[in-house]
Amino acid sequence: MNPAAPRPVIRLIEAFSRLPGVGPKTASRLTYYLLRAPEVESLELAEALREMRERTRFCSRCFNITSADMDPCVICSDESRERGLVCVVEEPLDVLAIERTGFFKGNYHVLHGALSPVEGVGPEDIRVEPLLARVRSGGVEELIIATNATLEGESTAMYIKEEIGDASVRVTRLARGLPSGGDLEYADINTLSQALQGRSEL
Repeated sequence: MNPAAPRPVIRLIEAFSRLPGVGPKTASRLTYYLLRAPEVESLELAEALREMRERTRFCSRCFNITSADMDPCVICSDESRERGLVCVVEEPLDVLAIERTGFFKGNYHVLHGALSPVEGVGPEDIRVEPLLARVRSGGVEELIIATNATLEGESTAMYIKEEIGDASVRVTRLARGLPSGGDLEYADINTLSQALQGRSEL
C-alpha cells in the first residue's frame, strides 16, 4: 500500500482495478478525477451504483437484465415477438448488440458466460439447464446459437446442440460474417444483420 495515499483512496483504486479493462493507472486516474470533481458528481455515481444493485434483476424467463418491477422483461412480455424463435447469447451486452440491428424479432436466452474447462467453467456455472428446460417444455421451434466465435463459444454451442439431441427443434448458428475470435458486442450492425440472415444449421 502506498503510504502517500489515505486508505479510502487506495480502496477506491483497488475497486476500480477489479473492473474489466481497467488497469491500475486508469483506476488511479478515475479515483483522482473524482477527488477533484464537484461532490455532486461523486454522489451521483454512488447513487447510480446503488440504484443499479437495488432496482435490477435477471428476467426469470430469458435471464436478461430487467428492472426489479418488470418480470418477465420487456422483450419476453412483448406479444408481437416470435416466441418460437430463441437466440442464445453469452452476455446481456450481446442482446443490446442484436437489438440494435432491428432485424431480430424473436426472444433471447442469456447464458451469462461460456464453457471453459481451462478456467473451470462448466455447464452448472452458466444458464444452460434453464435453456434446455425451456426447449423441453415445448414452444421453441428454432434455437439460434449466437455465442461468440471463440473456442469457448464454439464449445458451448456444440454442448447445447448435443444436449438437445433429436428434439424437434431447428438449431442454427450465426453465419461466419462475424470475425473469428471476436466478441458479439463489438460487431457492427451490418455484420450482425448479415450473420443473422445467413445463419446455418448446427
